Parts: sequence; C-alpha cells; structure tokens
Amino acid sequence: MQKRWVEQEVISPNTVATLQQSLQIDEALATILVKRGVTTFDEARHFFRPEINHLHDPFLMKDMEQAILHIEKAIASDEKILIYGDYDVDGTTSVSLTYSFFRNHYKKIDFYIPDRYKEGYGISTQGIDFAAKHGFNLIIALDCGIKSVDEIDYANSLGIDFIICDHHLPGETLPHAVAILDPKRSDCAYPYKELSGCGIGFKLIQAFSQKNDLPFEEIECYLDLVAVSIASDIVPLTGENRILAWYGVQKLNTNPRTGLKALMDISGRKDQYTISDIVFTIGPRINAAGRIDDAKHAVRLLIADDHADARDKGILINLKNIERKEHDVSITEQALAMIQNDPALINRKTTVVFNETWHKGVIGIVASRLTEKYYRPTIVLTQANEYVTGSARSVSGFDLYEALSSCSDLLEQFGGHKYAAGLTMKPENVSAFQQRFEDVVSRTIPEELLIQEIAIDASIHLKQITPKFFRILSQFAPFGPQNMNPVFLSKNVYISGAATLVGNNHLKIAIRQEESTSFECIGFGLGDYLYQIKKGLPFDICYTIEENIWKEKRSIQLNVKGIRINA
Repeated sequence: MQKRWVEQEVISPNTVATLQQSLQIDEALATILVKRGVTTFDEARHFFRPEINHLHDPFLMKDMEQAILHIEKAIASDEKILIYGDYDVDGTTSVSLTYSFFRNHYKKIDFYIPDRYKEGYGISTQGIDFAAKHGFNLIIALDCGIKSVDEIDYANSLGIDFIICDHHLPGETLPHAVAILDPKRSDCAYPYKELSGCGIGFKLIQAFSQKNDLPFEEIECYLDLVAVSIASDIVPLTGENRILAWYGVQKLNTNPRTGLKALMDISGRKDQYTISDIVFTIGPRINAAGRIDDAKHAVRLLIADDHADARDKGILINLKNIERKEHDVSITEQALAMIQNDPALINRKTTVVFNETWHKGVIGIVASRLTEKYYRPTIVLTQANEYVTGSARSVSGFDLYEALSSCSDLLEQFGGHKYAAGLTMKPENVSAFQQRFEDVVSRTIPEELLIQEIAIDASIHLKQITPKFFRILSQFAPFGPQNMNPVFLSKNVYISGAATLVGNNHLKIAIRQEESTSFECIGFGLGDYLYQIKKGLPFDICYTIEENIWKEKRSIQLNVKGIRINA
C-alpha cells in the first residue's frame, strides 16, 4: 500500500539547541523531546524519571469528596455495594481494581458486568433490576454511565444510589447520580483529562486511602491493572497516564497479580512486557471473555488469589481467545472476498459490508483489519435479533462520527467518537445506508487522507545510532498515543549483506550508509521491495529502532516502516 511520508518541522531550533546542551544528548533526540512538549531540563527529568508523587491530588476531581463521603456512609450503614463495569478490558480491569480494594475493607460487596449481547454497552435496566432484587443500595459504575440519564433516574426510583466513574465525554445532561467522577465534565478542574476508566477507579481508591490514612502500598499493587487498561483502551501516554503506565509496567514485569501472571504464562510469557505487548497479548485475551462468552470470567481471573484457580480461569479465557481468533480470521477472509469480487466495492472511498451470520463480538476487529487493508472509513455489519448492528473505524484525520451524523435518519442509534463507533439500523435500511455513507464520505474526505501517513520524527545518519543513542531512546517508553516510538528517516542507504524474504512476505536485510556500521532490518509486509533493492540502487528508509534478542544475543535492529527507491 502506498504511504505518505511526512517530515514534521522543528518547532523551535533554539529550544532544541538549549535542551540538547543541557542534557548532553543527540540533536535528533532533543528535537523529538521538544516536539512532544518537553522543553526544559526539569521537564526532561520528569519525562525520563516519572515519580509517583507527581500524581495529582484525587480530590481535585469534581464530586470526589461527595463520592468518598457516600461510600463511607454506605459502609458505616452496613449497606450492600455493587461494583458495575463495562465488558471490555478497561471496564473489567476497573471493576477488578475497585472490587478488590474495597473487598479488603468491607465484605458486603459484589460486582456486575452486563452481557454484551443481551444488555449492550453501559448501564442497563437489567443490571439495575439485579441490584434491586439482591438488595444493593449503592452502585459504583466504572467506565460507563456518563450518558445513562434515564437508567440512573430508574435506579433512583428504586432507592438505589449511583456513583459514576467514567472517562467518556458527557452529553448535554448529566445523570442524577450521588457523584459523577469524570475529568471531561465541563465543570471539572482536574488537571489531567485523559485517564482511562480504570485510571478513574484508581483515583477513587487513592482518595479513599488518603481520607482514611491508608499507606500508598495498599493501592500501588493495583497499578498493573491500570497499565493494562491504559494500553488496551488506547488513551494518550502523556501526563498522569505516563506515570501510571510506567509504574504499572514495572509491576507487571516484576510482581504481577496472580491472574495476570497466569495469563502471561499461558500466552507465552516474555522477559519484559511493553505497552505494545499488553495491546497484542494480554488485552485481546481479556477482551475475548466478553466477546465470545461472559466478561465476568475476566474479572474472576483478575481478582483470583490462588495460583491453581487463576491458571484454570486463564486457560478458559485463552480458549475463548482462540475461538475469537477463528471467528476473526474466517470473517475477515469472507469480507475481503466480498470486496475483491465486487468491482463496485473496490472502487469506493468507503467499505461497508454486511453478512447476517457474522459474529457480533468480532466485527470491530474485522473493521480494523479491513481499514488496514484498504485504508478508508470502514463499517462491518451483522444481524442482531431484529436489527442490523455494526462497528465502524476511520482513518487518521477523518471524523467518522460526523459522517454517521449525516446518516442518522437511517439509523436507530449510533455512538462513539472520531475514529471508532457503533451503530444500529433496520435491515431494510442497509442498502440505502451503504450509498448514503459513501456519498457523505466522498464529498467530505480530502484525497490525501485516503493514503496512510508515516509521520517522521527526525532525519538521521545511521552512524548516529550508537548504544548511548539507543539507551536514551529506550527511556522515551512507555510508548503509545501522543508518545509513539519515534520514526526516523535515513536517506541513500545500500544493501550491505543478505536480502531475503521471511515469514509471510516480510523483508529481512542488512544496510549501510557511507561509512556507517551495518544494521540488520526487518520490514513486515515489505517483501515486494526485494527485487528492486537487490539491483543495488540507493534507497531511503523510515524506521523505528528496537532491540532484537536472538539466542540470548542482543543487538540493535531497525524496524522498517517504508522504503523509497532512488532512481
């Protein structure tokens, strides 16, 4: 697939020069720091060495005082408390964290995860009815609830109080809850707005601990759950999230909780997990519980104390993930064949595919895969009872939510954000929706957004990649949104050794640039360039720098993202 290479301009050369001198680092690294908002020695120190005491006071969050007072009142009154959360990774880690913490201090507590297929996303009346039937007086909702105005009114009518801990953007009207913890509230002055749902849960237990003079160690042990949520929910790796993720990944690698350790062992434990490893190995397994069966399995794993019990639960979840993969592969193949066999679908600026038999739990994953393949706004639809339901994914820079808004008269409901959304419609509207969505996107999307962009952080010579350079670069981690692994550009490089294909069309080469050291490279999916580069012509590459470990031998390897042949 053709890609656009975009070299980002240096914002302030003078600031870069000053920072480079004060830190005594390579100019390229100083440039990247400045581009990421790190402009002084002190800011760089905090960036490279995150400290727990830099976390914000949880009581800066609107309604935190009311939330803690009400929880304390419920405990003192011997009321039953229900911890309620969404069925994805962020929701299940949120519930596991909050339930485990309060269970250590109070026994009349339980948890509830809604069924993805019977109840759908967010607070459900079925969940509220469960609470009423079993005598729960207080529900603490995590990673959901900010738009559940009618549902909270229903709970109030039954005498059930709600504390909402959410990180999604509120609607025009806030629910009538006892307390609403959400930094995205317009009236909330909390300094950091991008916490995950589990991050909000962590701030809740942090506030409770501060109020009750509990040692920080009582909540520090939950940071591995917070790191898993931050990675899996794709929230920015900046500010407070960076601190929480930095310490959470450390805990994951040194002393993970029993359930996470079991899952890591079953999935083929690595020596050192990164945010990327969480995204691709731990997160999908936790998610699979709710996609294929019941997300309560994930919570039971994450709160397990007994190693044998945790292993049994981990094996169950791993089996659900294998089943999820089978659905994923099968549906993706069917969708690709559907597109490739229909010229009308190939030549569109959107992908909208529908099959009433596809598994609802994996259509979001399939939508992501189709977006990677064709790089255009994509919607995958399937039948769910009497309605057609779908998952939508966008490309960088295009507002998917706005496009769906222009089709709202054909939809029963839709929700989400700029890059991902869910929707429901009547079966008879599918054809009209396909055409309307194509028309809307065709009118509004700039042509360049249909070509995937590679954002290049800095142009360097290969000789700049020294062990010291890589050591400092490694300290930019944890990597994630708004702090991605830097992409470098090196021009006029040559093949300096073997050039072969490995795996499924992956390119493995060694390169050199003038008198530089030779570097091993891997280019996933770039095997089509093998013939051209073997001709001996110079070429440009953009790449990330990583450590390759093979038979206990460590070396620096370039992970090639793009190749441009110079004629």
